Amino acid sequence: MRQRTCFAIILGCLAVCGLATAGFAREPLTVTSPDGNIAIFFELKTNPQPYLQGERAYYRVSYKGREVLADSPLGLDFKDTKPLDQDFEILATDRQSHDSTWENPLGAERHVPDHYHELTVSLRERHAPSRRVDLIFRAYNEGVAFRYFLPKQEGMDPFVLSAENTGFHFPPNSSAYALRLDSFVTAYESHFDHVSLEQIKPESIIGLPLLVEIPRGPWVALLEADLTDYAGMYVGGVSGAPNAFISKLAPVPGYDLFASGSYVDLVHAEHDLGKTARLARQKLILSPPGLGAQLLPTSSNIALGPGSEDIVEGRAPKATPWRVLLVNSRPGGLIESNYLILNLSRPSALPDTSWIEPGKCAWDWWSGRLARNVDFTPGMNTATMMHYIDFAAAHRIEYMLIDGAWSPFNDITRSIPEIDMPTIMEHARSKGVKVLLWALWTAVLEQADAAFPLYEKWGVAGVKIDFMDRDDQEMVNWYEDISRKAAEHHLVVDFHGAFKPTGLRRTYPNVLIREGVLGLEQNKSNYGATPEHEVTLAFTRMLAGPLDYTPGSFHNATREQFKPRMIEPSSQGTRARQLALYVVYEMPLAMLADYPEAYEGQPEFEFIERVPTVWDDTKVLNGEPPQYITIARRHGDAWYIGGITNWDARDLEIPLVFLGQGKYQAKIFADGADAAKNASSVNISQRMVNATDVLKAQLAPGGGVAVILTPAP
Repeated sequence: MRQRTCFAIILGCLAVCGLATAGFAREPLTVTSPDGNIAIFFELKTNPQPYLQGERAYYRVSYKGREVLADSPLGLDFKDTKPLDQDFEILATDRQSHDSTWENPLGAERHVPDHYHELTVSLRERHAPSRRVDLIFRAYNEGVAFRYFLPKQEGMDPFVLSAENTGFHFPPNSSAYALRLDSFVTAYESHFDHVSLEQIKPESIIGLPLLVEIPRGPWVALLEADLTDYAGMYVGGVSGAPNAFISKLAPVPGYDLFASGSYVDLVHAEHDLGKTARLARQKLILSPPGLGAQLLPTSSNIALGPGSEDIVEGRAPKATPWRVLLVNSRPGGLIESNYLILNLSRPSALPDTSWIEPGKCAWDWWSGRLARNVDFTPGMNTATMMHYIDFAAAHRIEYMLIDGAWSPFNDITRSIPEIDMPTIMEHARSKGVKVLLWALWTAVLEQADAAFPLYEKWGVAGVKIDFMDRDDQEMVNWYEDISRKAAEHHLVVDFHGAFKPTGLRRTYPNVLIREGVLGLEQNKSNYGATPEHEVTLAFTRMLAGPLDYTPGSFHNATREQFKPRMIEPSSQGTRARQLALYVVYEMPLAMLADYPEAYEGQPEFEFIERVPTVWDDTKVLNGEPPQYITIARRHGDAWYIGGITNWDARDLEIPLVFLGQGKYQAKIFADGADAAKNASSVNISQRMVNATDVLKAQLAPGGGVAVILTPAP
C-alpha cells in the first residue's frame, strides 16, 4: 500500500502557555471542516442537570448550522485516584491543516482523500495532582474525529484506566439502528434494530457502528478508529438524558480462555435449530463423519464472572483511539466516505505488500462439504478438498478455504488422517489456486510461532482465525500481534468470531477481511439473515469496513419456503440478490458459500466469475435503511451495480449519470418474472446504455439485481 502526498499545509497556531482559563474559554474554541459544513465547538463550562456538577470539558457538533450533538462531556476515570474530568485550565491551543491523497489497492476507493482541519486543546487540572490531557479534534468534510492524549508526566507511568466517560448527546426525537448485545463477550452477531434513543438504557450494551437518524437530518454514524493497545468502545444510555449515550469500554472477561463446550454429532443433522434460541446463537463446526462437531460456548455461558476493573493499562505518553462521527445528508453518503476510518489509522507497517492479493474463495463449510455425482464420499477428506480446488481453478477463483476440522482443534500443526496436506497443496499449486486454513484462536495463541512458518513452508496463503469473541485490551493487542506474525510469513488473515473493524487493515493490509457480523451462515440454524437485515448491514456494519458475509447461495427460497437446515442450506430471497451482494458489500476476500455442483451449468454464475473484489470508485445511487439499496462500483473501466430490497417487492430505478461520456454494454442479471414464487429464477438481458439512461428493474420480495457495464467497442 503506497502513500502519495498531493500537498500538506501545516498552519502553526500560537501555543499560548500559562494563561488563565478565561483567556480562552469565554467563547467556544471552534474548528470547521474544509468545506465549512461541519463545525466542532469546545468549551469549559458548567451545565445544569442532568449534566454532572462542576465546570467540565464539553464539545458539540453542527452540520450546515444544524445541531448534530449538543454539549457532550469528556473525561477519563483512573483506578485509585479521582477522575480527570473537571476544573481544568487551558494551557495552550494548536491548529493544523492537512490535505493529501493516498492509494489503497485493497478497498472500495483506490485514491483516498485525507483532508482535515485540526484543533488541539491542552488542559491541566487547576488543583493537585495537576494532571494534563490534550484533546485533539479533527473536522473533515466526511465527519469529525477526536481523541484524548496523555502527555508524559508524573503519576502516569504507569496508569490504569477504569472507564472512559465520553458523551454523545443527540437532538431530541432522534432514532438509531442499534446493535444491542447481551455482553462484552461478543462476536457482534446480532441485528441492528431500529429504536428510538429513549429505548437505549444505561445498562444497555450497544455495539458500533451506531447509525443515528436526526429529525430533518443529517444522518450520523458513531464509530471508532485506530483501536491500538486499548479496549473496544461500546455505548449505553445516560440516566435522565433520553437522547444521550456514554462510552463503555470492554473489560477482560472473567472466564477460562481454554474452556470448550460439549460435543454433538451434527454432521447429518437437518432439523430446525432455530426452534431453540440457545442453539441458534451458537456456531457449529462440522467435523469429519463420525467425529462429531465441537459446539463452542456462547457469550451467555462464558461470561460468568465479572470483567476486570483494570480496563486499560498504559504509560504516558498515550493516545486513545479516535471517536468518529460520519455525517452526511444521505445515509448512502456515509457508505461513500467510510474510508475516514482508514485515514485515522496508522499507515502500513509492511515494507512490501506486493504479495497480498484480494480475490474470491471457494469454501467447503457452508454447504456441509457437499459434492454431487462424484466417485468419492464427500466430507473433510483429501478428495473433497481437491474437488473444490478443481472447481476454483476452472472458474478463475483465486482461493480455496479449508475450514474447521482439517486438523485437531488444539493442534494446527498437523492434519487429521483423512487429509493429505502435501497432496492437497501440490494439487492447488498445479492449478494456480491459493489455499487458506481455518484455526481456532486458542490454538493460534499457543502455536502461531510454530504453525505460521510451517504454513509458509507448505505454501499456505492465509489463515481464517475464529471464535475470539472479545475486544478487551488484551485481545485488541493480540489481533495486532497475530496480524504482524502472519505478515512475516506471507499469510493473509480473515478474522471470524471477531469485533468490528477499526482500521487495522491499513496498518496490516494482509488483514483482508473479518466477520463481526450476523452473516449468511445463520441460515443453517435460524431465520436471522433476512433481506431486511442484509439491507441494514450496508448502512451500519459496512461503515466500519469489509464484512465477511459469505454470500453466493444458489439454493434460494421465498419467505414462505425458507427453512433452516445444516446440510445444503438455502438463502432467504432470490438468486439475483445473492449476485448483487458481491457489489453491495465491501469484501476484498469474498466467499462462494455453495458447493461446486450448485453453480455448474447456471448461466448467472458468470456474474460471480467476473465481479472483482476491490474497487477504484464507489457510488451509492439510492437507498434507505432497512428498505433497499443500490450501489455502483468501478474497477478499471468497468462498472458493476448491485441492488437489493427487503421483503417488499420494489420497482427500482437506477440512474446511470456516474458513467460519464460514451456508450456502455449493460449485462443485467435480474429477478425472473416468477421469482416471487421461484426464488432461483434469474433473467439475463443485454442493452446499450449511456449516462442519460435510467435502468428499471422489478425486484421480487427479497429480490435483487446485478449489472455489469463495460465500455462499448
